[in-house]
Amino acid sequence: MTTCSHSLALRNFLCGLAVLGILSLSAHAQDSLYIKEHYSKTEYYITMRDGVRLFTSVYAPEDTSQDYPIILNRTPYSVGPYGPGAYRNRMVPSMNEVRERYIFTYQDVRGRYMSEGTFVDLRPYETVKKDKSDIDETTDTYDTVDWLVKNIRHNNGRVGITGISYPGFYTTMGTIDAHPAVVATSPQAPIADPFVGDDEHHNGAFFLAQNFRFYMFFGQPRPVPTTRTTFSFRPWTMDSYKFFLEMGPLSNANTLYFKDSVAFWTKMMSHETLDEFWQAMLVYPHLKNIRPAVMTVGGWFDQEDLLGPLKTYKEIEKNNPGITNILVMGPWNHGQWNRDPGEVLGDMNFGSETSVWFQMNVQLPFFNYYLKGKGDPTKAEAIVFETGANQWHQLDSWPPKNVTQKNLYLLPQGKLDFMQPPPSVEQFSEYPSDPSKPVPHTREIRSGVSGAVLVEDQRFAATRPDVLVFQSRKLDEDITIAGPIIASLRVSTTGTDADWVVKLIDVFPDDSLGVARSGVPLGGYQMLVRGDVFRGKFRNSFSKPEPFVPNEVTKVEFELCDLFHRFKKGHRIMVQIQSTWFPLVDRNPQKFVNIRTAKESDFQKATHRVYHSPQHASHVKVLLWGN
Repeated sequence: MTTCSHSLALRNFLCGLAVLGILSLSAHAQDSLYIKEHYSKTEYYITMRDGVRLFTSVYAPEDTSQDYPIILNRTPYSVGPYGPGAYRNRMVPSMNEVRERYIFTYQDVRGRYMSEGTFVDLRPYETVKKDKSDIDETTDTYDTVDWLVKNIRHNNGRVGITGISYPGFYTTMGTIDAHPAVVATSPQAPIADPFVGDDEHHNGAFFLAQNFRFYMFFGQPRPVPTTRTTFSFRPWTMDSYKFFLEMGPLSNANTLYFKDSVAFWTKMMSHETLDEFWQAMLVYPHLKNIRPAVMTVGGWFDQEDLLGPLKTYKEIEKNNPGITNILVMGPWNHGQWNRDPGEVLGDMNFGSETSVWFQMNVQLPFFNYYLKGKGDPTKAEAIVFETGANQWHQLDSWPPKNVTQKNLYLLPQGKLDFMQPPPSVEQFSEYPSDPSKPVPHTREIRSGVSGAVLVEDQRFAATRPDVLVFQSRKLDEDITIAGPIIASLRVSTTGTDADWVVKLIDVFPDDSLGVARSGVPLGGYQMLVRGDVFRGKFRNSFSKPEPFVPNEVTKVEFELCDLFHRFKKGHRIMVQIQSTWFPLVDRNPQKFVNIRTAKESDFQKATHRVYHSPQHASHVKVLLWGN
């Protein structure tokens, strides 16, 4: 945090960006030069069992005095630059492994860029494979690894797989039914469940802004192999709130912009519930009989895939006792550990270069041990960063074993406390919700979703009449929440459907000095530490939605992803509840209809209530860590 004035802070921030840009360009130039001097590049087409050929680039050490392990990265985002003389600026997982010497292999997945075949988004796992035509990402990975270990000279017969985000999904799939040569994998920010918590949806609510932007470029068809990125018109203004509000109902995205050109968007819009279409894409049910050592990596503030790494780790742990299964969670947004030093995110400064520490002290030793037999194995089960305290912990389980479940009760007059609510004549708190004036997800005027949205100051929302605020007293001692959070609400609505957004917030003392990197005062800063949305019609089943009975008290309970955060003495804990979070989340008409096909006339105002009586005690379940 800085302690300078707003104008000076802004000037320093802009200057810092310029310096970082220069340093980044310089570092990339040095990395590129190092790769060219120490590695040779070769390009291949590797034939899969069904005859389809996948384009693959191999960077092998020039020094052939010894054999090296292979690290494989499969991607839908291009292995470019293409051509034997065109080299990458950086390697995955990091330049540490480049200097350590590995054989780095990159592959365009089926149907993307220079690879043959047909691309399928989140291609489902084929449980039964009767013949060579029954392919999926596990078979493509197996066939690729088999060819590599047999044909790439000077490899030592050991293969690791890694990737971030979509390549993280391919890494997970390569961990299932893995080739015997695959001894270590590291899915990073992987997708696990696109309906409940990754990328496309959170608890059935569609994540509008990021999906619209992503599929605008990613979803364009690629009829033939090409080295070029498909590009289309991006109808952005600098104000995405205004843009999406003027777009109107969700169906207008296709009518006005996609025009049936993006096949996966069209399919998504045809499947509003957790039906067979989405169920087929679930990754975690197949995480059984895992043989490689696995290190799953994620960020506590990942705005795209926070559930994925947590779910991947937990399912592997549950279904594969005895294997090496490690979870790493740092104070990062989506893929930040591979992109910058990891010292800051938005207004938050974490006191050290967390990405650098992870790359050198966790990631490199993991691959060195399992692929080279070098060093010692990681003893910790979970290597996790405690935000608020700003320190790493190496634990033997996640969540930690010494935790106690407590309920944070939402009380009358906007109070919040670890106690049973006393009898009160005030039975509920209510707020209006108007889909034509939704609560913005950020205070910024911007064209997309901020990478720092999950740590942003929430004071802009706390003052709105359509946001409920519950706040604790000043804490008498530090409190650390470690593990999943459960929002257990008793609610009613005058409509027949509603979204419920729950945000857990760390409120800084009013006398905190200085300003944040964005220039806002730190006194009273409301740091979002966890937030999520639940589409109310799915409260009993994601497959069979049900309307609300107007004005009837109803239970809505859902899990917010895990947290590891210390609320310090003198701080306060806050819970905010609202029913719009726009345009991060699409608008709920507040009428029980198929939102994918809803008309403008379906959108209606509603009044929502959150109950806090002894009979209907709304609360948030948390795990307190007593370390």
